Amino acid sequence: MEFEWLKKVMPRGLYGRAALILFLPVVAVTVVVTVMFLQRHFEDVTRQMTVGMTRELALIARRIDEAPDIDAARQSAQREAGPLELQLILPATEPARDWRVFYDLSGRVVISELNSRVAQVRGVDLSNRREVRVTLDSKFGPYQLVFPRERVSASNPHQLLVLMVGTSLLMTAIATIFLRNQLRPIRRLARAAEEYGKGRIIPYRPVGATEIRSAGTAFLEMRSRIERQNEQRKLMLSGVSHDLRTPLTRLRLGISMLSPDLPPEPEEIAALEGDVTAMGRMIDTFLVHARDAAQDAPPAPVPALEFVRNIVADAQRGGQEVQLGEMQGDQAGQATFRQDSLRRAVENLIGNAVRYGDQVEVEAALGPSYFRVSVEDDGPGIPAERREEALKPFTRLDPARNQNQGQGVGLGLSIAADIARAHGGQLRLVNGTRLGGLRAEIVIPR
Repeated sequence: MEFEWLKKVMPRGLYGRAALILFLPVVAVTVVVTVMFLQRHFEDVTRQMTVGMTRELALIARRIDEAPDIDAARQSAQREAGPLELQLILPATEPARDWRVFYDLSGRVVISELNSRVAQVRGVDLSNRREVRVTLDSKFGPYQLVFPRERVSASNPHQLLVLMVGTSLLMTAIATIFLRNQLRPIRRLARAAEEYGKGRIIPYRPVGATEIRSAGTAFLEMRSRIERQNEQRKLMLSGVSHDLRTPLTRLRLGISMLSPDLPPEPEEIAALEGDVTAMGRMIDTFLVHARDAAQDAPPAPVPALEFVRNIVADAQRGGQEVQLGEMQGDQAGQATFRQDSLRRAVENLIGNAVRYGDQVEVEAALGPSYFRVSVEDDGPGIPAERREEALKPFTRLDPARNQNQGQGVGLGLSIAADIARAHGGQLRLVNGTRLGGLRAEIVIPR
């Protein structure tokens, strides 16, 4: 690549790149202002002062050319040169030459103006920075006029440059302090993320600019969501082991009571088969949830309200007594989510509602920043003090939601809550306002 060399010399750290972004314009502005000052202001002032000086030189040259002899020329020129503070050397003691140091920018203007405006000028010597030695030609031979350099060029052009450099250094120091303060929250966020990647949670509070605070808040929400999901999976695993222990104990006890001499009674066989079926149902439910979560497609824009209508229509075709309620918001609006997993969560809520109630109604609302799906039934509901418990895996409440009414294993609400959290939302359990039972609401960001 043609710009690969630039990448090698550019700073790699954020601090170095941000400093370059801040300081490079300062340097560029300083250089541009310096050049403009030298070319437009300093050179123009020098040119104006030199033009005024050429009139005095021309006056002296005219007096010398009008004199009849060299002595009269010297006297006449001296009378004019004295009040004008010009030193006259007639005849000249040095050869005529144009000379200046290469960095004397104003000297170039002085030499050019004197040569172009005074015909008698043969050389302008600026070797001494404090004076100007002009060699002129006359009928009596060459002569020289010497005057202070400050009469043709500004004596303190460096003051502006010093002021500019000093101001630039001051602004650079202020920018450095400001930049360090702005980068400190980014370093803290990076350290918190790095430590979390190592399995350690350190205290972190979003500070700094608005964008950094937003990133820090998003990191905290992501960390909390991951921790909740990890806790949910731990609870699921512990719930599986806990719920399997009871039927396994019954199986072990039943097998130990079987006699090798007598065939088992049908009731004993049915009891053992029931325990095996219960264990298989729990394991299958957990494996289905784990497999579906692993196979979920990435989030994609989906027509939200139409998505809910399709779920209700599928439930009705399956024989479930479900009614479609109010659909609020833009009917053609879209929300971004994992379609398969959210469908699974809503179907779990519908299945729970149908199991424990006679009437079930599904509503949806699409707001500017949220998508809400509500499932309400007319069942016995869940007491407010036990709703948090109901969201835990393998939890079956009795008598509020009697497990004997269905074939659930206590994962329906837990899976729905887990899916809602995975979308950055939540599952809320509240009292139903229309049917009087439980109202379960999944709310996710749009």
